[in-house]
Amino acid sequence: MKTLFISFVASLVLFCSSANGQDNSLLDMLNDSLTATTQPPAVTAAFKATQIVNMVTVEQVGKRTLQFMIMHRFGELSDGAYELFGLDNAEIRFGLDYGITKGISVGVGRSSLDKTYDANFKIKLLQQTPGRMPVSVSGYGLLTYTTFPRKEDKPFLNARLRTAYTSQLLIARKFNSRLSLQLSPTLLHFNMVPTPRDKNTIGAMAAGGRFKVSKRMSINAEYDWMFGNPVRSYQQHPSLSMGLDIETGGHVFQLVFTNSRGMTAPYYLAKTMGTWQKGNIYFGFNVSRVFNFNK
Repeated sequence: MKTLFISFVASLVLFCSSANGQDNSLLDMLNDSLTATTQPPAVTAAFKATQIVNMVTVEQVGKRTLQFMIMHRFGELSDGAYELFGLDNAEIRFGLDYGITKGISVGVGRSSLDKTYDANFKIKLLQQTPGRMPVSVSGYGLLTYTTFPRKEDKPFLNARLRTAYTSQLLIARKFNSRLSLQLSPTLLHFNMVPTPRDKNTIGAMAAGGRFKVSKRMSINAEYDWMFGNPVRSYQQHPSLSMGLDIETGGHVFQLVFTNSRGMTAPYYLAKTMGTWQKGNIYFGFNVSRVFNFNK
């Protein structure tokens, strides 16, 4: 027993001597580890969906994830009881968006309004992080191609003249667990405009926000307007939209009211003809379903 005790003491002395020569490096490693684990996490889920109402949010479809979205707008509420306050008429858009990586997604869609096809690309540029980055920023590009009227009816309307382009910078900030806001400076380009007096390239701004009222519900609103008066051949109005988000597991269901008939940027930004004051209000919904292909 005495021999074992002496051996234990000798081993302890040798270990302490060795540790004394290395304590500086061990402390450095510990400090580095503590610094790494105390980095603030990135702010996520500024919005629950990829749309506020019509405008696109900074939120990305996850990597190897497919989102199927249906956007539906009935007719005007001012149509009255004979048209069941717009429910007898409708415009619809189907969309598919796929996350290539965590920060890059692509998508395609088809709208019944003007029988329009669209393709989009979104890339995450900056992520909001406490103490480091105050906002999240994404770049968004959209191409729209109209197929109405038919080529047989209007042979001069070739593919180039039927195409429009949208470029947006999506800038969002989540202020707390309830409130998120977003600004989207936008540049629209139409290859063909109604008259020579109208401008082909238009600057616009979209602004929107979300206020969470419960664990699974939030109130959304957005306002979109063009700079100056680039469209002279028809009376264009700013787009004002409001909605209610309801999260139901794998679905996000949005009930919306808007004065915009179209659901892609060239339509709600540059082709909104009605106003809330005159009762030109369209009731509708957005619903999205996510399919995850990760193992």
